[in-house]
Amino acid sequence: MANPDAPLLAADEPPAVHEFQPQGRSDFLIVADHAGACIPRGLGNLGLPDSELKRHIAWDIGALSVARGVAQVLDATLLAQNYSRLVIDCNRDPKVATSIPHISELREIPGNQNLDATAIAARRAEIFEPYHRRIRESIDARLAAGRRVILVAQHTMTDVFKGVRREMHAAVLYNRDRRFAGLVLDMLRRERQLIVADNEPYFVSDATDYTIPHHAEARALPHVEIEIRQDLVTDEAGQAEWAARIAQALTDAERALDAPDRRGRGS
Repeated sequence: MANPDAPLLAADEPPAVHEFQPQGRSDFLIVADHAGACIPRGLGNLGLPDSELKRHIAWDIGALSVARGVAQVLDATLLAQNYSRLVIDCNRDPKVATSIPHISELREIPGNQNLDATAIAARRAEIFEPYHRRIRESIDARLAAGRRVILVAQHTMTDVFKGVRREMHAAVLYNRDRRFAGLVLDMLRRERQLIVADNEPYFVSDATDYTIPHHAEARALPHVEIEIRQDLVTDEAGQAEWAARIAQALTDAERALDAPDRRGRGS
């Protein structure tokens, strides 16, 4: 029986946050809520076979590589979550039931059944909180230094969902504030061969998201959440192609945001 007073993460396990280019000079701060597929050793793979932990239910396939590529091009800081969303979803409010999913895409998660308050608190304290604390600290430091912050949340989505093929190649998501997301959408849609969805197949909301509402909307920061269809970024070539594409779209969107006829406009 596990010791309830023992830490969830052993000393030799990865920290909650992977930080890349912390001294990045760009206004962009890139985050990847579902970048990693790690499971703490003490949780024994949550009772799932290894094959399940390689699927989208465990992480956003390709998102970390794309985000790193974008960060390199832009000289931006990237903060990425190392642990699987099956342990705790770092883009869900801890108050909602899907924060620690019992079922994901119809697959029951044995290691998440009947958790007591101590087990739930450990996942929040050692994975969720350090990740979001680091995002807050980074934003605080930039704002204190008089720097602008544009928050970019990088995700990937399945190419087939419940047996239905998704035709869009990517999607741009937002909630209350479309000012920057709309510009990114315009820039990506310049490539006529691409299908880039507007707030589909997902949209940002307080019930389904945490990062954008709490870190960007709450501070009125320009922001966007980007989804890429994962079959397009499963190899290095696809990841490099999309990193270059997104970096260019973000650069051009930032330039448009700063255009004289847009200054002072709201969402």
